[in-house]
Amino acid sequence: MIIFPAIDIKDGRCVRLYKGDFSTAHQVADSPLETALSFKEAGAEWVHMVDLDGAKTGAQANAPIFLEIAKKSGLKVELGGGIRTMETLDFYFSHGISRCILGSSALKNPAFVKEAVARYGERIAVGIDAVNGMVAAEGWLEVTAVPYLELAKQMENIGVKFIIFTDISRDGTLEGPNFEQLKALQQAVSCHVIASGGVRDLPHIHALAEQGVYGAICGKSLYSGTLPLAGAIILAETNRLFQKNALVPAIVQEESTGEVLMLAYMNEESLRRSLDTGTTWFWSRSRQEYWNKGATSGHYQHICSISADCDNDTLLIRVRQEGAACHTGSHSCFYKTMWIAKRGL
Repeated sequence: MIIFPAIDIKDGRCVRLYKGDFSTAHQVADSPLETALSFKEAGAEWVHMVDLDGAKTGAQANAPIFLEIAKKSGLKVELGGGIRTMETLDFYFSHGISRCILGSSALKNPAFVKEAVARYGERIAVGIDAVNGMVAAEGWLEVTAVPYLELAKQMENIGVKFIIFTDISRDGTLEGPNFEQLKALQQAVSCHVIASGGVRDLPHIHALAEQGVYGAICGKSLYSGTLPLAGAIILAETNRLFQKNALVPAIVQEESTGEVLMLAYMNEESLRRSLDTGTTWFWSRSRQEYWNKGATSGHYQHICSISADCDNDTLLIRVRQEGAACHTGSHSCFYKTMWIAKRGL
């Protein structure tokens, strides 16, 4: 799953809205370019951008900001908001934008969408925004009587490969994505589905990845600090951890004391099992099998957090340990102290 950190632009400023209400717009960052560069540093490959002014008026007053980010950030730019003509598409694609999102046009001018897909193929995405399952248009200012699944099927028939779905009631709330509507959409069409709205934290990212959506757009959670972008990117694409080696060392640490308890090894499947169960699973190199720590002794390790190191080749797992971590009965496997430095050295 791909993480799309979001930058929404209104009057040239980085802002966020609450449930799509333009009156709630508030600035969340000083510089769009610096924000995009911070996303790149965290490991992002894409940035999702929205021209809120364009969504209302169709004008492209904020275009210089989007083009600057496409040119200078090193990120692929996915852009939506007020793109309603082939001329606008031609302009953006010829100036470095990687993917354009058609919103209101999908509802009001499907012939334009068909023409755009015929010319640009998978560089075209359709944004479907809904309130109570009904499509909203014109910058979310107009709610229609068209069910979102009906519009999605029409877009699939036209040839659209990417659909960005937003439950407006969740947007900017940090209350979680609408998993039910996303699942219904995944079952209704074969398009790649990108989830937008409501993402708060890493468990939401894990749940979306497990559900099999293509991507997740994250905005307010990044600016409010509830979602660490670097961690979200790794969690969404755990294969990044195993590109060098199929097995990576996992250092297990007691959450409450910081004491190192043990060292074991994980592959992608044991990491997935650990995330799903909340207890540690490892791969035994000697027995060539998976093992759940505590399954025989009852000394389970309840995971508090999992962190990757700077090179994405070692894991640090902080746990709440039940009983002893070591098979010898010692709380830590590292009990054979060999040397202690003298004070003052």
